[in-house]
Amino acid sequence: MKTFRLYRAEDESGVSGTGYVAEGVEFNNGKCALSWLTKHTSVAGYDNIAVLEAIHGHGGKTLTVWGEISTCP
Repeated sequence: MKTFRLYRAEDESGVSGTGYVAEGVEFNNGKCALSWLTKHTSVAGYDNIAVLEAIHGHGGKTLTVWGEISTCP
């Protein structure tokens, strides 16, 4: 299992804000779960990290930062 955060430098939609906006986990089978840290919280599942990034990556404006979530500023 690996953890990650989504870092958004620019908020295209005006909903999620900037900075670290979500945290997630990639399970050993490749499936991912994502939890939003924003005002409008939710948790969602994805078939793999590529699908998650295609939906939430905003054309490279949101980065997937791999590593321990406990080190999140």
